[in-house]
Amino acid sequence: MNKTNGKITSFKDLDLSKETLDVLSRMGISTPSTVQREAIPPMMAWYDVMAKAPTGTGKTLAFGIPIIEHIEKETQATQALILSPTRELALQIGQDLSYLARTRPWIEVVVLYGGQPIRNQMKALRRKPQIVVATPGRLIDHLKRHNLNLNQVEMVILDEADRMLDMGFVRDVRFILDKMPRVSQIAMFSATFSRDVMDISYLYQREPIEIVVEESGKDKPDISEYVLQANGEERIIAIRTILNKADIQRGIVFVNMRQSADMVAKKLRQRKINAAAIHGDIRQQQRERVLSNFRQGKLRVLVATDVASRGLDISNVDIIFNYDLPLENENYIHRIGRTGRAGKSGIAVTFLAPNALERLKEIELITGTKMEEITDLNKFVAENR
Repeated sequence: MNKTNGKITSFKDLDLSKETLDVLSRMGISTPSTVQREAIPPMMAWYDVMAKAPTGTGKTLAFGIPIIEHIEKETQATQALILSPTRELALQIGQDLSYLARTRPWIEVVVLYGGQPIRNQMKALRRKPQIVVATPGRLIDHLKRHNLNLNQVEMVILDEADRMLDMGFVRDVRFILDKMPRVSQIAMFSATFSRDVMDISYLYQREPIEIVVEESGKDKPDISEYVLQANGEERIIAIRTILNKADIQRGIVFVNMRQSADMVAKKLRQRKINAAAIHGDIRQQQRERVLSNFRQGKLRVLVATDVASRGLDISNVDIIFNYDLPLENENYIHRIGRTGRAGKSGIAVTFLAPNALERLKEIELITGTKMEEITDLNKFVAENR
């Protein structure tokens, strides 16, 4: 056993099945993150869990592994339900769980979300999936149509719980939880323990194991934060220069307005940077295609409004550009959290207009990090090659 002073240092220390260990080996993962080390043992023992952890620390595997381990082959009914605040996160969780279940081909995972024809989802539900990942609104649509029965659900996960409840899903979440009489385990994974999160825990969990993973040490994302004073066209030129001269493969540019997203993506394409925009005006099918291309490396730059700053799980993002300072200071943390994930390093460059210095100071106060100013772009590029 690879243990140090009784501590877990390998997934092999967690008494997981050979099937799960084989999949983790294929993924190239051998050492669990802090949230995985802390959450998997109590979840395997069927305790309720309330986990607070930064983005990018491996929360999906932390609840996904116990779910896959607990699914009973003989029971052809929904046994696990994962609720997600956004369709993008729901799709990513569904993909991750399907991959975890590769060595168990009898496990069926179905994702339910708005924006996709409900008939397609009804057809998928007729296959009697053991695992359902869903956004609250679309799940309730299916429950009211009697397309899905939750009577045999034993495991419920609320992922990004604070975000989901902040978005106004408190009543929906309670409605759903009240529909499951046989639930043995409820786990909540959240970036913060908000009042609504605490209320749901008080009402539905039974003496939950509380896990808090602070943004410190190896669990703090390794993100180098910079600020560059630039306006308009200067920002487009700076993005192109940094991407090309530093040989950066994949980045996200955050803007505040939908029109800005389209404009920035167009200007980058004019400069031979493969870029596409996502925002609320883009049809869901096109949005999913853009995100899929970005995840697969077919698209170099994603230009996004804050619709993509949280609840969107994309790995291997090398750099984040804040084309605009976010409208809400807290969104800065969610934006830059798209890089520096899963133990990898990342870069965040924030463009600053002359009249926005006070806003920058507010953000630095919230994050506790002083951004380094880029005064010589060529020097910056040379240092980050």
